[in-house]
Amino acid sequence: MSQRILLGMLTPSSNTVLEPVCAAMMADVPKASAHFSRFRVTDISLDEAALGQFRMQPMIDAAALLADAHVDAICWNGTSASWLGLDQDRALCRAILDATGIATTSSVLALEQIFRKTGVRRFGLVSPYLGSVQERIVQTFRKEGFECAAERHLEIRENHAFADVTGDTLRGMVRAVAETRPDAICILCTNLNGAPLVEALEAETGIPVYDSVATAIWGALRAAKKPPDVVKGWGRLFREVL
Repeated sequence: MSQRILLGMLTPSSNTVLEPVCAAMMADVPKASAHFSRFRVTDISLDEAALGQFRMQPMIDAAALLADAHVDAICWNGTSASWLGLDQDRALCRAILDATGIATTSSVLALEQIFRKTGVRRFGLVSPYLGSVQERIVQTFRKEGFECAAERHLEIRENHAFADVTGDTLRGMVRAVAETRPDAICILCTNLNGAPLVEALEAETGIPVYDSVATAIWGALRAAKKPPDVVKGWGRLFREVL
């Protein structure tokens, strides 16, 4: 039996951040690697066509390709459930488990778990999304029992363009929501390059910062029954939320 840790990631087709970030997070974990299967996602809005990108069957088909690699867990490394509702990802994970027999989670479901495990009630929200999408995200988390204390967003809808948001912009957004002293701050979007900023922002603000790519790795490791603290140097999440 292989002693490797193989994590399978469902990936938006136009995403260019999550793959290198996942690889960097796993680089120092012995015999561990992340593997990716794409399906088409290009536009993030509440338009019917954009919402239709997250139909379940293409995601199940992509997961079936990951199953061929005998991955230990599958994770939907995207944030669509934050505006479609967490039940969307709960149903997807059940469907993938039924189709592949492999434990499945998502970045957003992992974030919800993290919030519950750490007692978060008020959170700060940073995203690149349109205001209409951001409002839906706030509503989604309110229904789950979490109140948004402050938010910043960038009014971008092209998924590929999220990767071009600079570190200085993200740092400014995190600092702005940190002024309300939330229990935690979420950088929500797996095509934002926020994860490499987390350690410094946590040291500066004293507030846990949960990046969506990091929560995906955390959730996938737990689904694979591996300890998240095998990941070093990527924030309090991997040291404290076990």
